[in-house]
Amino acid sequence: MHDVLIGLAKAAILVALNQPENFDLEGALKQYPQLKENGAVFVTINKRANDQLRGCIGSLQAYRPLYKDVIANAQSAALHDPRFPPLTPEELKNIKIEVSVLSEPKVLHYSDIDDLKKKIVPMKDGIVLRHDGYQATYLPQVWEQLPDFDAFFSSLCMKAGLPGNCLDLHPEIQVYHVTKYEEE
Repeated sequence: MHDVLIGLAKAAILVALNQPENFDLEGALKQYPQLKENGAVFVTINKRANDQLRGCIGSLQAYRPLYKDVIANAQSAALHDPRFPPLTPEELKNIKIEVSVLSEPKVLHYSDIDDLKKKIVPMKDGIVLRHDGYQATYLPQVWEQLPDFDAFFSSLCMKAGLPGNCLDLHPEIQVYHVTKYEEE
């Protein structure tokens, strides 16, 4: 499955940049029928040299076939991540792609911040934070950059457009896990 998901994401990016690609989608769909089942993925593009983020877009809910979600999110991560200019063909050899297949997010019930601290599993839990029409998510991989609970949630609050101490507002928290496929 690894090679298929990475290959599909790369091919989708090549198509978006009008570059030649030779991915056999029909063959992949025959070999891996689960690609036709609804799935939710995040596609992350990192710079090879320093592992710096270059684009990341994804779906939290599975609402279309997995292969279509990979294609759409790979192209969006390459061209439409508002934090970065669109990827150029010149950059293609300097990036590596990561595809994270998400489990369905589940609401986590908690009484206060201390209770939340006990229930969250750093490095394993992806988090969706929602409050008052604002929302943001961090994949489990983000714990590698922000291993401290308070720093992680302060950053996630701000990503959602909320104050850094938004946990005081008792936002809705959902947890999900990912199966990560990384380009070598």
